[in-house]
Amino acid sequence: MSLIFATRPSALARWQTAHIIRLLQAAHPGLECSEHVITTKGDRVLDRPLPEIGGKGLFTGELENALLKGEVHAAVHSLKDLPVEDSPGLVVAAIPEREAAHDVLVASNGYTLANLPEGARVGTCSVRRTAQLLALRPDLTILPLRGNVDSRVRKVMNGEYDAIILAKAGLTRLGLQAHISEIFALNLMLPAPGQGALAVQCRADDAGTRRLLAAIHDPLTAAAVGAERAFLSGLGGGCSLPVAAFAEKNNGQIILTGAVISADGKQSIRLSAVDKEPQKLGQRLADLVLERGAAELLKATA
Repeated sequence: MSLIFATRPSALARWQTAHIIRLLQAAHPGLECSEHVITTKGDRVLDRPLPEIGGKGLFTGELENALLKGEVHAAVHSLKDLPVEDSPGLVVAAIPEREAAHDVLVASNGYTLANLPEGARVGTCSVRRTAQLLALRPDLTILPLRGNVDSRVRKVMNGEYDAIILAKAGLTRLGLQAHISEIFALNLMLPAPGQGALAVQCRADDAGTRRLLAAIHDPLTAAAVGAERAFLSGLGGGCSLPVAAFAEKNNGQIILTGAVISADGKQSIRLSAVDKEPQKLGQRLADLVLERGAAELLKATA
């Protein structure tokens, strides 16, 4: 049997798809795999911040359409880009072991967040990162940042920004970790729900592909990111919300920390909870932060 994978054209997306193919071929010797490159709206529109051009599905919609049309067997996504609701007819059939979920600072002069000059220009298009940055350094000048990981790194090295914020996972996967000047501790900056994890999507009725993909599924990672995404779903599900979450499984229990932060970083609600069942845990923590006033913070950023 052979599988065709939909992938975006960026270096990171191609790496992620190749990684999934390597895992699958190790699990199923002799399996033939190929890639079908698709450019998404999020790849095409680079001159506007992501929240301005739509929230859900910016990097996934065209890949999902190719799946539904039967042009490909599977699609590889960064899980944090995938809307929390499964698209009709599609299913996430595998979530492999997760890479580090942390955010990092990339700065041309090796700055850390603490010693960036006052008013330093920091690039990010994430409202979640912006809110947490301003909570720590309200003096910073936050500027929009778009483009692929490698082009973003070039922009800071060329002096267009004093620093930028990226996911550690993307830099590590592309061998660019030497540019990291600081790895943010989780108590300073919580990641996006699902950050660092990959998701392999296929048609719900494609039993053969689902069976092949099951071999690379990691239940521990799936439980953790399932709780994070259930938390996001309980708060409205938008990837452009100032919502952060991180979970890990320990001794059969899932420990989930979630936060909602005002856009200016001046207010935040951060709570933790523990449970064995991911969906139940994420929804319960969402209910708890809503009881503490999270809806008002979210409404202010809508």
